Amino acid sequence: MTGSAPAARPGGVIGVLAFAGIVAALTQTLVVPLIGDLPRLLGTTASNASWVVTATLLAGAVTTPVAGRLGDLYGKRRMMLVACGPLLAGSVLCAVSSSVVPMIAGRGLQGMGMGIVPLGISALRDLLPPERLGTAIALMSSSMGIGGAFGLPLSAAVAEHASWRALFWGSAGLAAAITALIWLLIPATPPAARAGGAPRRFDGVGAIGLGSGLVCLLLAVSKGGDWGWGSGTTLGLFAAAAVALLAWGWWERRTPAPLVDLRLAARPQVLLTNAASLVVGFAMYAQSLIVPQLLQLPEETGYGLGQSMLAMGLWMAPSGLVMMAVSPLGARLSAARGPKFTLCAGSLVIALGYGSSVCLLGSTWTLLVVTCLCTAGVGLAYGAMPALIMAAVPRSETGSANSFNTLMRSIGTSVSAAVVGVVLAQMTTEFAGHALPSEAGFRTGMLIGCGVALAAALIAATIPARTPDARDGQSTGEGPAAPPAEEPAAARA
Repeated sequence: MTGSAPAARPGGVIGVLAFAGIVAALTQTLVVPLIGDLPRLLGTTASNASWVVTATLLAGAVTTPVAGRLGDLYGKRRMMLVACGPLLAGSVLCAVSSSVVPMIAGRGLQGMGMGIVPLGISALRDLLPPERLGTAIALMSSSMGIGGAFGLPLSAAVAEHASWRALFWGSAGLAAAITALIWLLIPATPPAARAGGAPRRFDGVGAIGLGSGLVCLLLAVSKGGDWGWGSGTTLGLFAAAAVALLAWGWWERRTPAPLVDLRLAARPQVLLTNAASLVVGFAMYAQSLIVPQLLQLPEETGYGLGQSMLAMGLWMAPSGLVMMAVSPLGARLSAARGPKFTLCAGSLVIALGYGSSVCLLGSTWTLLVVTCLCTAGVGLAYGAMPALIMAAVPRSETGSANSFNTLMRSIGTSVSAAVVGVVLAQMTTEFAGHALPSEAGFRTGMLIGCGVALAAALIAATIPARTPDARDGQSTGEGPAAPPAEEPAAARA
């Protein structure tokens, strides 16, 4: 421990890091109640206002792998404190913004704070005794969904009854609080030595290459519906993303200190877990796009439920409580049967939730059942993913590996938004002179979510068993979760 670092108290560590993850995720949903009003509030067009959402997505995707690698190199507690800086600064900038450019900049800064989640998950491995690790990882990993579920009704209530600026002043206060709590209650996490005497330096070229590729890919995915999927801009961005990511992979395979160790990422347990994470991210987000619209569409459509923004948020909030309740159950299931089993089970529960929508789209209460089933599955799956990743990589790579896994989930949600958006845009009905998504469109979107969740279960089922490896001292991905072993003495020397 460093001189000013506090001693580890497991309960305090778990509580602070889970709270930090929830706050970071909550900031992502702050603007949802404002989306329709942003053009008027900021004096801009709807197209320009959409960048308020896109900027957060891009900034989080680009900086999360960088934050994870820097956490491995310089200490995870230190990098969590660094990540709190843009989260706080971005919140203040958004609160004082009166035009679209500073608002976009502020939302980009807020997106940079998302690195707190994978850094916190990785820090748990360094700070907690083995018997507390599984439950803590499950709770921390689920914090993204919990924060999103709670953030929607909270932001809707504030937006409806107070100034919209209060949302961002509130997030600034929460960012300041988690900065203080991390500083006071989280012990230092010294950087782990790399095995084999590999050099310890940051891969700037790799960061630029991965960032460039992700920006091109996610811009094409998130804005393709507006620009046209066959437009030169969209196709050019997809082509640029392919070139940039292939060049990045070539570089990462040859540099002695890569941003992401692709040899580790190619291990079957890591590769298939990341593939399942991408697909689960898709499945998780589809119902988040569909259910709020169903709740708010007018009852006169025949399938809308006529709820206000605040009421919609309140109907969605129990799903966050369900995810929080399921997380420790998932940890116990992983301890008994292995995280692979939990990931499969979670994916099947998500599929059950979507499948039940075939006969449960008619009322608010039945939609509540659908959302709770889906988020219960997400809670199981999200808790199992980091356990599988950390069982397959050495301690010196946990920050980078968990950040890359978080990135896979984010890409999955982005693709989900694009696919579901296309379905709802193509399957419409006329109502009061306006084109609205049809009931068939909503049902198709839910069935796509069901199919994708089943695909995630199939991918998870192929994750191989892994026995302890003398070279990196890691535990198996099957059976009861063994405590992560230290690296060989030669690597620590």
